[in-house]
Amino acid sequence: MRAGTSRGPFLDLRDLPEDVVQRNQILLKIMGSPDQRQIDGLGGAAFVTSKVVMVQPSERPGIDVDYLFAQVIMDKPIVDTKPTCGNMMTGVAPFAIEQGWVEAAEGETKLMVYNFNTDSTVEMVVQTPGRVVNYTEGDFRIDGVPGKGAPILMNFFDIAGGATGRLFPTGERKERIRDIDVSIVDAGNLMIHLNAADLGLNGTEDRAFFEREKALMRKIEDIRLEAGQRAGMGDVSEMVLPKVGLLSPPERGGAVKSQYLTPRYLHPTHAVSGAVCIGVASKAHGTVASEIARVNGEPTERITIEHLFGAVPVQIEVAGKGLDFTVVKAGTFRTARKIMDGFVYF
Repeated sequence: MRAGTSRGPFLDLRDLPEDVVQRNQILLKIMGSPDQRQIDGLGGAAFVTSKVVMVQPSERPGIDVDYLFAQVIMDKPIVDTKPTCGNMMTGVAPFAIEQGWVEAAEGETKLMVYNFNTDSTVEMVVQTPGRVVNYTEGDFRIDGVPGKGAPILMNFFDIAGGATGRLFPTGERKERIRDIDVSIVDAGNLMIHLNAADLGLNGTEDRAFFEREKALMRKIEDIRLEAGQRAGMGDVSEMVLPKVGLLSPPERGGAVKSQYLTPRYLHPTHAVSGAVCIGVASKAHGTVASEIARVNGEPTERITIEHLFGAVPVQIEVAGKGLDFTVVKAGTFRTARKIMDGFVYF
């Protein structure tokens, strides 16, 4: 399925071994890793197309399906299930309906999804006219995907502290690492936010720029490794968390602009979970994001995160101020498309 601005296989979690080592070996083989081209598998030789979703009917009260996301590293034998992916999550509800685990309602179908990666709950609303999933008939467009489709609503609950247990893992909203101000924020995804200007950037630099600037990327990686230690994650050199957001003032009427690193490459558009994290941080006084973003003081706000090729809108609801600041929920719209159904051999 193509889900949001990502793509990958959706599997029944129950078909895979419970042993994590065995499961990871199968996922590596399915995707064709380790190999930068992923020529021997389903991977698309790009970070956003080297992803796997595993889903199963849930036995949790009030939950329809359980979801586990895996980022399969292209050039190393690594399967990372610590991060989540809001884009790939877009396909979970349609997949569950297609599998017959959830009965589609007339008009639209609402599902509750449990996310193993972040120990959180997501409400999803899918368009189902005639009790059939509608993927392509609609006028909703997302940047980074050609054409239009039917919108899928996702409301994220319990998103604070999914990776570390705390919204601000170190207890600080802003701190210095390698003489650069950073915010370490765990909301929807664990990220470090930096002011792009502090690195001599203006927010318009593209993927080729970051691939070319080796010294800059080493500096960012040094900051990321230290942030991972401070966040209690240990050595994150072989992990994709924390992700990196280089923030700058908006250019097209949004709240803030972000160059999202995954973490060693520039994302071609932007992760939904990363947009949620930046949106939450924008509402929290004293963070790097709050110093750059143009937001209001209302508890609920639609915040648009600009990126090089468009924008990701997120709806953020918070409560309290100062030390009592909490995240109520975050929502966004994406699209998905079923590309094929069949067997994969490993």
